[in-house]
Amino acid sequence: MALLNILNYPDKRLHNIAKPVSVVDSRVRGIIYDMLDTMHNSEGIGLAATQVNIQERIIVIDINENENSNCITLINPEIIWRSDKLETDNEGCLSVPGIYDKVERYSEIVCVALDKNSNKIEYRADGLFARCIQHEIDHLNGKLFVEYLSNFKQDRIRSRYKKYKIKTAYNTKNIQG
Repeated sequence: MALLNILNYPDKRLHNIAKPVSVVDSRVRGIIYDMLDTMHNSEGIGLAATQVNIQERIIVIDINENENSNCITLINPEIIWRSDKLETDNEGCLSVPGIYDKVERYSEIVCVALDKNSNKIEYRADGLFARCIQHEIDHLNGKLFVEYLSNFKQDRIRSRYKKYKIKTAYNTKNIQG
């Protein structure tokens, strides 16, 4: 399979809203396998198709530390129930590398979706699994976890990435001579 390029914040394409998958076919399964390879290669636990500039409602998740774990694929995921209880915990994101901060999420959810074989599935999730599903669905809806943070923190993160991008461009130019 192929490793896909992960878009980095503040890339405007990360704010695109993904379209539903109409048919789960070999093309979609190929995207899923590429996303899984990309996520594992980047040492992530979740990846939304919009993060790799594919504007379709596809998520892959692997929160298990066991290498033989069953990865979860959610196609056209939808949260149909949320608990009243909220929990705050640290989050990070493959599209915002090196940044971690506390985000409030529902502690328990029920999510329905299709799997990679077009079967309808339903998950009652809590803890890290619930957090991951909510985080990745936010990506499909064009929202990043940093947007839950204060304006001050968002400005600092944007500034950090702008400086990093300028420094990287300068170093690349000097290397190429």
